Amino acid sequence: MRTNRIRTIAVAATALAAALSLTACGGEDKAMGTKPAGAADTATPAATGTDDKAQSDAPKAGTPETQTVPAEGKHAGGNGNGKKPETAPNEKAAPSIPACTPKNSTVKVSSVSRPINHLLLTVTNTGSTDCAAYYAPFLRFDDAQAVYPVLDDSKPQAVVTLSPGQEAYAGISLLGEPGQNEPVKSDNLGVIMVDKNNESKGESTLKLPAETYTDSLGFVTYWQSDVENALMF
Repeated sequence: MRTNRIRTIAVAATALAAALSLTACGGEDKAMGTKPAGAADTATPAATGTDDKAQSDAPKAGTPETQTVPAEGKHAGGNGNGKKPETAPNEKAAPSIPACTPKNSTVKVSSVSRPINHLLLTVTNTGSTDCAAYYAPFLRFDDAQAVYPVLDDSKPQAVVTLSPGQEAYAGISLLGEPGQNEPVKSDNLGVIMVDKNNESKGESTLKLPAETYTDSLGFVTYWQSDVENALMF
């Protein structure tokens, strides 16, 4: 009986030693980073490079992505409909309108009751196309060598363009303040029309109203679209 008990204790001691040996080996394997044979692979986020935040940002299956649409008319480089605007071809400069000249218009001079010591010059487009009354007419009374002064303050905002049959007007102030200069009687008036470059395009000679007197302090206005503007200076 004693012999059997000793054998049983010896077997138990041997089993305990074996168990302790296995436990020691497993702990060493864990400390060294090695896996015991037959152990299942356990992946961690750090080991696989998977980022939990990246996974949460990824669109879920079956859920459409949200896209921001720019406000209409404010899309950079666009035209409000999401399309890039086409490049417009270079536009050709609009051709200048031909000047009103003695060939396509007529000029007349007439007296007015108000203001005093003024005359009214009228140009009429007698052609079949538009013409422009550029700048102011150049005037010469009788055989004067110098042209009459032009009033710069009368310059309109735009050149007066005349369709066939339309008229433009210029006011002529004949005299300055009384007593400043000796008036000179004139019988004829030369009217020179100019082009957009202010160059002469021909001269018309008109008969002045009877008893027309001028002095060196008078002036002529730019061409105007109506009589009131021509005679307001």
